[in-house]
Amino acid sequence: MKLSVLIFLLPAPPVFAAAMAGSFEEVGNTLVSAMMMFLGNNHKVYILDKAEGNAAVVNGHSAWASVFDLDTYEATVMDVATNTFCSSGHHVPNGSFVTFGGNGAIGPGPSPPSQPNWDATYQDFDGGQSIRVLNPCTSDDDFSSPQCQWYDDPAVLSMQRRRWYSTAEALGNGTIVLIGGFINGGMVYSAECAQQQPDRRRGVDIRVLPFQRPDAAARELLGENIWIERLPARVEFGLGEYIHASQSFHQYVFPFWFSRHGSQFGPPAIWNFEDNTEIDLPDMPHGVVRVYPASGATAMLPMTPANNYSQTIIFCGGSDMAEPDWGNFAYPFINTWDYPASKDCQRITPEPADGSSPQYVQDDDMPQGRTMSQFIILPDGKLLLVNGGLNGTAGFGLNNSLTPQDQMPFGNSFASGPAPPALYDPEAPAGSRWSSAGFATSSIARLYHSSALLLPDASVLIAGSNPNLDVNTSDDVPFPTQYTAEKFYPPYFSAATRPVPSGIPSTLTYGGDPFDITIPASSYSGSGNDAANKTVVSVVRPGWTTHAMNFGQVNKIPRCVPGSLCLAKYSQFLQLRNSYTVNQDGSIVLHVAQMYPNSNLFQPGPALLFVVIDGIPSNGTHVIIGSGAVEAQPTAEDSQLPASILQSDANGSAGGSTSPSTSPSSTSHVALIAGIAGGVGVVALLAVGVGVCLSRRRRARIRARIAASTSARAAAPVAPYQQVASVNNSQVLLNENHRDERPWNKPEANAWNSSNQSFEPYYDTTT
Repeated sequence: MKLSVLIFLLPAPPVFAAAMAGSFEEVGNTLVSAMMMFLGNNHKVYILDKAEGNAAVVNGHSAWASVFDLDTYEATVMDVATNTFCSSGHHVPNGSFVTFGGNGAIGPGPSPPSQPNWDATYQDFDGGQSIRVLNPCTSDDDFSSPQCQWYDDPAVLSMQRRRWYSTAEALGNGTIVLIGGFINGGMVYSAECAQQQPDRRRGVDIRVLPFQRPDAAARELLGENIWIERLPARVEFGLGEYIHASQSFHQYVFPFWFSRHGSQFGPPAIWNFEDNTEIDLPDMPHGVVRVYPASGATAMLPMTPANNYSQTIIFCGGSDMAEPDWGNFAYPFINTWDYPASKDCQRITPEPADGSSPQYVQDDDMPQGRTMSQFIILPDGKLLLVNGGLNGTAGFGLNNSLTPQDQMPFGNSFASGPAPPALYDPEAPAGSRWSSAGFATSSIARLYHSSALLLPDASVLIAGSNPNLDVNTSDDVPFPTQYTAEKFYPPYFSAATRPVPSGIPSTLTYGGDPFDITIPASSYSGSGNDAANKTVVSVVRPGWTTHAMNFGQVNKIPRCVPGSLCLAKYSQFLQLRNSYTVNQDGSIVLHVAQMYPNSNLFQPGPALLFVVIDGIPSNGTHVIIGSGAVEAQPTAEDSQLPASILQSDANGSAGGSTSPSTSPSSTSHVALIAGIAGGVGVVALLAVGVGVCLSRRRRARIRARIAASTSARAAAPVAPYQQVASVNNSQVLLNENHRDERPWNKPEANAWNSSNQSFEPYYDTTT
């Protein structure tokens, strides 16, 4: 009897932890479909959708924003004023997040708004020039306060140009550069589109045929090519242009990341934004298109001391469809869902250390071709590839040039064949870098408008997918709107023990004095010397994720429409140098260097710090890199580390299993329970029963929440894209007589970002 009481009093060993490795778990309902996500802190994920008919309601209208609690797996709706469809986003140095641009106002279906820039049903304003700011809050904060809500008021903050599918990139001082984007969206853009649809061309930030630098006549055809802005505004920078002479329809510019020297890489050029000079790069091999709507996966490989923080980018997947097949602004000219996506992968190091000319290097093909898949850099330096389809492209529509609406086999989707997860090891020998053994396949299709994000517990949150013009949860469509969030557990969740470090600081500097992290003996087993020698301290930026890419993961992913200029990023990974002292009691003290003293490598702002022992990560600690302000980052000499000290007879004392909990101190002690109870076998069996029971109950509660939130099928769409509003460069101010009770219309001048009041009002001062 005492034994059974003990089992119920002590934490049940999470016997499902090892079984979870390589598997998916449904963890909750996001209330809005997760077109965009970002990690606000260790406990909150923020989610944005486009303005559409979600069943969840906020302030009397369908919601298109929510915050997802990682402790309870429950979502709470949030209010956003403007339409966020196809906006970009980024962090600022103090840990706040900003989104840029989006779509015009729309009504149900979608349909044109009831007024030029506002719809009475959805109550969404035109978001084309919007700048929205959020200061992430924790569970201890008052979420009803303006400081915890989205700030969205163009009377205070707005861009100088409309931007749909734009790019946001941070400089080394934390300033955000806004690049590219359309004034309205579509499938692809060409010179024919510019001539036939002049209402869509003004301000479009693209290059179109003919492919040479534009003369005055070409500038008139293309519209205004003045399209680079900074936030905060910088008078001496103002607006600028970056035009590159592309070689073919598929080699359009997509600026990609800022190098250690501050230049920006974007196939096919490296651009120095300060003096507006370019260095040509090779064309992408094999004619594979990587950007939207081909939507290949892209990532920067880990920057480590061993590779001298080299910046190497990998491109995988996309499409090699023939140029005419891409179609026009409305739809493709073939049945894209029948066309296999590319398997091809290429690497490039734009600034080789030896000064040689950069060249693409053929990498291992993926196991399957993929479109719309997303790389997530894991704490162990491997890259997880999730989401996407085996065939077709991104985008959606009522029809294409071959197939009428009533014969579209996958509803509005231009893609088919949901893709399974796969793992890429950049350090493995060529020919053996891809693996997927033991990986489950989700029952949920994650196609257009899905997203994924690394979490503090080192799992990956996967959510979204809505290749429909409006909300559609009907069983009649093969790929309905998705509200179910899943977690994918990478292979390291099979470990019996995970590290539980202490002493991690809340901020990191660029150079300066090192700091110490202590790892207890209970965090590992075997030789202390071996464990210390196999320990890595990694800083990973999950980023702001949308459309199969992660802005700010500190390396960037292409996010462009064919013919457009745009930039994007992916997750960022930088390994900190360390030495160590192994103590007699088996504990290990890591002596850890600060960030490499160059803020262009890893821009200031939020990130997660992990301690990884022999490939097994700790839970991540939320840290701020740099000063927390938009400024030239203080930089000191690279950290000087003491010599490592070994202890020949030191050993770890770990035993049992570790829970996949988000708690930074979550470690189970099966061996301890068994010892106290005096019956190892019986205790284990009882613990298994309790663990399975609790797990089933928890999953049942989650499923109940998910099922309860589905909405009725939306009305049949009346337009091929959400961009149905007429082009109007004026922005309706949010202090008009619409929804004026909301937080952003309250008088607090800095309610949008109380922790950083340095941003000045930002207006369009051009004519």
